Amino acid sequence: MPSSTHSNSSSNIAGESLEEKTQLISKVTRMKRIVSEPFVRLYQSTESITSDDPGPSGCCSRSVSVSNRESGRDEAKYARKPFYVSPYEDNRKPYYYTPLADEEDKNSDQKYSARTQATLSRYRYYSKLTPPSDKTLVIPSHIIPAQYYSLLPIPALTKGKQGSIVLIFSVWNTMMGTSILSMPWALHQAGFLFGLFLMLFMAAISLYTCYRVLKSPQQAGVKTEILEFSDIVALYLGKYGNWASMFFSLSAFLGAMIAYWVLMTNFLYHSVNYIYDQYYGLDEESTGLDSVIAPTCGNAVCHISNYHGGDNPSTISPATISPDDNDTFGLSNFATVAFTATSATPNYTTPSYILPANFRIYESIWNEVKTVPLYLVILLLPLMNFKSPTFFTKFNSLGTLSVAYLIIFVSLKTGSCGVHFDFETIPQIRTLFPALTGILALAYFIHNAIISIMRNQKKPENNARDLTIAYILVAATYVFVASAFYIMFPLDKGCIQDNFLNNFRGDDVLTFAARVGLLFQMTTVFPLIAYIFRIQVMHALFGSIYPSLKHVVMLNVLLSAICILFARFLPQIGTIIRFCGSFSGLAYIFTLPGIVYMMEQKRRKCLTNTSIFLHCIIIGLGVLNFVGQFVILGAE
Repeated sequence: MPSSTHSNSSSNIAGESLEEKTQLISKVTRMKRIVSEPFVRLYQSTESITSDDPGPSGCCSRSVSVSNRESGRDEAKYARKPFYVSPYEDNRKPYYYTPLADEEDKNSDQKYSARTQATLSRYRYYSKLTPPSDKTLVIPSHIIPAQYYSLLPIPALTKGKQGSIVLIFSVWNTMMGTSILSMPWALHQAGFLFGLFLMLFMAAISLYTCYRVLKSPQQAGVKTEILEFSDIVALYLGKYGNWASMFFSLSAFLGAMIAYWVLMTNFLYHSVNYIYDQYYGLDEESTGLDSVIAPTCGNAVCHISNYHGGDNPSTISPATISPDDNDTFGLSNFATVAFTATSATPNYTTPSYILPANFRIYESIWNEVKTVPLYLVILLLPLMNFKSPTFFTKFNSLGTLSVAYLIIFVSLKTGSCGVHFDFETIPQIRTLFPALTGILALAYFIHNAIISIMRNQKKPENNARDLTIAYILVAATYVFVASAFYIMFPLDKGCIQDNFLNNFRGDDVLTFAARVGLLFQMTTVFPLIAYIFRIQVMHALFGSIYPSLKHVVMLNVLLSAICILFARFLPQIGTIIRFCGSFSGLAYIFTLPGIVYMMEQKRRKCLTNTSIFLHCIIIGLGVLNFVGQFVILGAE
């Protein structure tokens, strides 16, 4: 208020009677209270208030500094007790930001210490671990030092700090999973040349829809932070779209857990068998396996019971699976297995060696299908009940090491075996190709996490380029592993199994090392997948990510039971992956990105018939991919 106005008001008040003065002061006080109460409340304690609501338009509340000189208080007594202004109240305790320099220090550019900024970074990281509607780990909006009447002045925390190379390999590492073990088998199902075409074609479609997912927050004009693509789906399709996207996302996690359980069962079974065989001096033939072995070439094995070359099972014989009619790779040396022309099951002859006395007991208690899946419960169930997954995140780098080892493994085997490939006899296209497209739908699936991964990009304008490079690297990795193994495999290509490690002898050292490494890596990743599944289910049902230990244990027991049933009655990893990939990919790869993009185009009045036609084709391909899994069921 100007001084003249103030003096006039003072003179007018001085001339009034005492009663009129009292009424005037009361009226002014009441007006001040009416104006200020809806917006501010002053608190003199640093331990009693907080706010869990970000306030209107997502803006932070502000604090105000009251000069101790003007209030007449002792500065030494009240220097560390700032006043806070917040229109919201809660029972959460605030985090007080300690300034690095005094308010009077105008020459200091850095207002906050490195420790304070690190704490803020942790707050922002931990807030990503909870569902978007859970504000437990969100920084309280009113926590601002008392020296400032402004928003939090740490702009560096909102900028990405990761370069393009780091993000490219983060995307590559995230997409590299269990699918790589089934790629050679899936390539055989589609035929060599047609399979390679489908691997590149699926990569192109997945890249396009993933780019649409990545651009969706910007195109929708969302200013607040988006955690997942399901948040965008909820904006366009409402709560039903949100529930649908969550359901398909959970199906992908559940499929991954089932696949991991089946693979860990396989790795644990064969790893223990390796130790047992080495201790008693046994080998692949000693235990009576239905195997045809190529002893001079990389310890390659063909298990007759898993032969799926397309021949009539009644005609399977050692000569059938040999790549050369004049050379059966010394099959006559393995007299423990005898084949008949009327049965696909081999007749075992009496071995010329003596098995250990406890061999039959060992076989009864250590069975890949009947007992080992149950033993995994002892290992995994306690790990699934951890309240925090922080410990397991320390082993994320093992995924990169595992993939690198598999690439080296295939390269070494290819070098030892050479080329065993004939264009004239090997089919270049087969009708079982949906097995490959189903597996590729999961192999290229990263759509529900790409927004979170690319959020920390230092230069967001390079997102499209970096995403393209990442997909090229992923496709190149899959093509190399599948084609190299397929070309080098010395036996009939129909012998290739949906886990290519099973195509090598149990006493092969490189195969044993691969299984042990993958077993440890999957043991650390499985609890993380179960944790993500748990927090989404628990928050949706109970509004809390950890309602109680009882709820968590019951859910984990249910998940373990589902995984055990699949490992017991459907241990075919290729079938599990292709159904899971085609189902979850139907929503996240083929359908939702296109629908959201067309709805945004319609909102902006720029939707064209060409766009509708192209996106409908993509959606149709997703439907056909899922239906095709049932068409070829039992034929692969």
